[in-house]
Amino acid sequence: VRSAGLGSAGHPLLGAAVELAGSDGLLFTGRLSVSSHPWLADHVVLGSVLVPGTALLELVLRAADEVDCGAVEELTLAAPLVLPAAGGAVQVQVGVGEPDDEGRRSVSVHSREGEGPWTLHASGALAPAPADTVPFDATVWPPQGAEPLDVAGCYERVADAGFEYGPVFQGLRAVWRAGEDIYAEVALPEGTDGDAYGLHP
Repeated sequence: VRSAGLGSAGHPLLGAAVELAGSDGLLFTGRLSVSSHPWLADHVVLGSVLVPGTALLELVLRAADEVDCGAVEELTLAAPLVLPAAGGAVQVQVGVGEPDDEGRRSVSVHSREGEGPWTLHASGALAPAPADTVPFDATVWPPQGAEPLDVAGCYERVADAGFEYGPVFQGLRAVWRAGEDIYAEVALPEGTDGDAYGLHP
């Protein structure tokens, strides 16, 4: 990508990054398909392969890292990102705006198939520092007072509703409820490499 005047994005879902001339904005580009990212084929909703919302968040997190923002302050999903059938691909762009007086930046995720129009899939804001975290004692698991919930057959039930999750998206191991809070153990299947992601979508 350097020969085209771009820099490497350093992420498996993005191919290149470029600073925008005359501003402090940044643009990431990539290409998504079931051929290049086979695990996406495990996320089928109502018969179509959709890029999960968690992948859009992962794209935005990568952009936040690049501009030294510690948090995704807000992310609103606007439209599903459907991958074309028969091995087609979509172009993806993640745009990051200039910082305001407090260091916040706008962010957006767009895609298009071929030379078609761009579709907005997500927009939001990046913040320079992470929000306050909720205190949690990770040394006690499951959390004290949490009641286990039955997860047997959960993937069969969601499939009946049109959500067909393949092996990569069947990582739910156990669930507990404590009041209004839900706690879950989720794991990637054996052999799935998540090291290149902040958190594998």
